[in-house]
Amino acid sequence: MKKIIVLFTSLFFISITFSQSSKEAKAILDEVSLKMGAYQTMFIGFSQTLINLEAGIKEGDEPPIRGEISLKGEKYSLNYLGNKFLYDGKKLYVINNDEKEISITNGDLDGDDGFIYPSKLLTFYKEGYNFKMGKLENLSGRKIQFVTLNPIDSNSDIVKVELGIDAKTKHIYKLTQTGSNGAKTIFTIDDFKANQILSEGFFTFDKKKYLSQNFTID
Repeated sequence: MKKIIVLFTSLFFISITFSQSSKEAKAILDEVSLKMGAYQTMFIGFSQTLINLEAGIKEGDEPPIRGEISLKGEKYSLNYLGNKFLYDGKKLYVINNDEKEISITNGDLDGDDGFIYPSKLLTFYKEGYNFKMGKLENLSGRKIQFVTLNPIDSNSDIVKVELGIDAKTKHIYKLTQTGSNGAKTIFTIDDFKANQILSEGFFTFDKKKYLSQNFTID
């Protein structure tokens, strides 16, 4: 009987600790989203690296892929993997500069492919994840608080997300996404600027410009 009481007590305190960790994690994520979401505009320069031990790709084997995104409310302009993704709040324009092709769709990227796009950094966690506090680490002279997010859907292509948050600025610093195949995609924010002045037509698709450059528009 004494063993049962001890086991029950241990499980009870583990449950309380996990619940507290979940609340703390949710609170810091909401704080980050609120702070970064309050900026009129944001510029984020980032690097992406891939680790896939199954495919023989170790950390540092391949040079990072660079990208940048400017955001204003729901609108954004993302340069990534040789393409430009332009979302004007209603339509998404995917501009393939190599092939000189442009596809147009109604609505934003939905993330059904299991990938967390840079444009979703502030909102992706709000649905479909459980949270818990991770380690507090010192990276490049900055204190980075990690939060671990696990998908509620057991069939998700993502099995874990680790979000690194600058403890001082409450800005996102790093995101590590682990897939069901064990591969890790790591985004690191290398440059961040807030409240820059953007031109009035910054998020407007200039059809005439691309037609004059012989782009094909679907």
